[in-house]
Amino acid sequence: MDWIFLIIAGLFEMTGVVMINQVHKNRNWKSITGLFVSFGASFIFLALAMETLPMGTAYAVWTGIGASGGAILGMILYGEPKTALRILFIAMVLGAAIGLKLVS
Repeated sequence: MDWIFLIIAGLFEMTGVVMINQVHKNRNWKSITGLFVSFGASFIFLALAMETLPMGTAYAVWTGIGASGGAILGMILYGEPKTALRILFIAMVLGAAIGLKLVS
């Protein structure tokens, strides 16, 4: 269950990153509420995952999901560059997260 909590935390982290962009574009109560709810849920699920997972592993996977997911969502939703090198490095971050799962 700890890894499921960690993945959920990472997905909320991705949502939080998108909500930061929304707050910059449209500063209203919906955007701000979405930002706080997303990051709040992310921290709660991260804390649940860290009850059994090592801190370093949990944090690395959480940030990896958030960073790579944020970059992917930026490409999909906001037209950010989709270069081969950018995709390669996102894949490397995800590969490192998977590697940590395999050795934990």
